Amino acid sequence: MPAAIDGASLPSRFRLTSIDKAHIHDKLPRLTPRKKAPPPQNPLPVPATPPLSTPVDPENLHFHEPTRRILSPHDHELFQASPTYGLILSFVFSLSEAAADKKISSAYQDKIPDVIERILSVLSAVEEAISRCPPADQGGSRFGNPAFRDLLDNIASQSSLWHSLIVVPSSSAIAEVGTYLNHSFGNRARLDYGSGHELNFIIWLLCLNRLSILPSSTFSGLALLVFPRYIKLMRKIQSTYYLEPAGSHGVWGLDDYHFLPFLFGASQLLHHTYIRPLSIHNELILEEEGDEYIYLDMVRETMASKSVKGLKWTQPMLDDISGSKSWEKVEQGMRRMFVKEVLGKLPVMQHFLFGGLVPAAEGMSKEEELGVKPEEEEKEGGEVVVEPDGVKHVHRDDAWGDCCGIKIPSTVAAAQEAKKKGEEDGFRRIPFD
Repeated sequence: MPAAIDGASLPSRFRLTSIDKAHIHDKLPRLTPRKKAPPPQNPLPVPATPPLSTPVDPENLHFHEPTRRILSPHDHELFQASPTYGLILSFVFSLSEAAADKKISSAYQDKIPDVIERILSVLSAVEEAISRCPPADQGGSRFGNPAFRDLLDNIASQSSLWHSLIVVPSSSAIAEVGTYLNHSFGNRARLDYGSGHELNFIIWLLCLNRLSILPSSTFSGLALLVFPRYIKLMRKIQSTYYLEPAGSHGVWGLDDYHFLPFLFGASQLLHHTYIRPLSIHNELILEEEGDEYIYLDMVRETMASKSVKGLKWTQPMLDDISGSKSWEKVEQGMRRMFVKEVLGKLPVMQHFLFGGLVPAAEGMSKEEELGVKPEEEEKEGGEVVVEPDGVKHVHRDDAWGDCCGIKIPSTVAAAQEAKKKGEEDGFRRIPFD
């Protein structure tokens, strides 16, 4: 065993003096507790609600049939810097704010405005038209049913009458406003439906607002009565005609078809006393509160339409959002998503229609000048580019969708076909044709 080393025998450079001993604690590195890294900050600011401009006197408006004007990235940039962009943001966010902290049933506590009743009757008339246009037998195919085109023709044939009941002032105004309604239910060429068609319905309501038919006092009724009625109507249309999801299949991981119900629904739940974002995993809460809150209803219907159980597998982003601390965070995220993923996406906005009430910015392209087919004749979805030798489809390698003709059958169609075969119980893989 080695002998102990006497400090006195060490060289002087290794000996500790009394001064060294007194201040040794100052020379040793201090031990500090580790701190948690701060949560990542979203670099995108929360979009504010711009003030809604006063409607222009219809006498000073030039009505014309809406057409596509966003045909290039430059057109998209002009749109995002235009007053129309701010008008759309203001109207959508104002509808969302009108639903804040309100149940759907609260809209029935006061007398429903006559104009809201008339709009609801239009949606009921569209639903009645479904029975007059039964789906064609497709031999079990889960892709879009061609009978959907008959429904769109039926809607177009009644559009003038419906708008006269809503008291749209002139035939030229009806022709413009009616175009947005006719494009609210899906695309007749591609037999699909997506957030762009949902936006057309909102723009239809915006046009009625610009005509002073829907003042701001009706916004609560629009968000809590009209829009949920439209969503329920679209579910029936989607399940009857097997409409395919437009663009990327479940592009946000929220829903195959819709986006705005999640914005309006999050606003409804902003300060709820016991329903939290994580409550979407509680089937009892979904069942008991789904009829009152749009967000919960969307989750309930989404889960029912999938053949695989579990949001983390079928709607991963919806599952991630459920971990948010508050509905305020969810609502802010939905605002950011609407700006970035709807208005900010060229493949979505290239199908947007501009008219006299929702005007295009100066310098934006025109369909007739570039030889571009009208929206209803466009057979290929997604982004297009105008080149000297014609209009070409932009190939995308970052998403599923209509790119290069790859069609995605809807899970709604799979569920309906399973019911026809008596296989509605249990969960199965989604069969592809």
